[in-house]
Amino acid sequence: MSEQIEALYEVLRDRKENPKAGSYTNQLLADKEEIAKKIGEEAIEVILAAESQGKQRIIEETADLIYHTLVLLVANEIAWEDVLAELERRRR
Repeated sequence: MSEQIEALYEVLRDRKENPKAGSYTNQLLADKEEIAKKIGEEAIEVILAAESQGKQRIIEETADLIYHTLVLLVANEIAWEDVLAELERRRR
């Protein structure tokens, strides 16, 4: 289940280490405050989609939220494995 997320995380990490001109990801990585704003925006859009916009819109907004959350992790040098470990800890 997490193969796609791990692959995306690695792409984002590579983008941080090897910036590309004009990259939206690199614009975000340069501004942690902007990342936080985008996460808030996407979270609100997930809520709105859940209220009345149907399954496809929920899927799209959830994908945006996950992407921006992964960018935040990369920007703060937090490994995806650390998040998985925390989820595992909470499961017990």
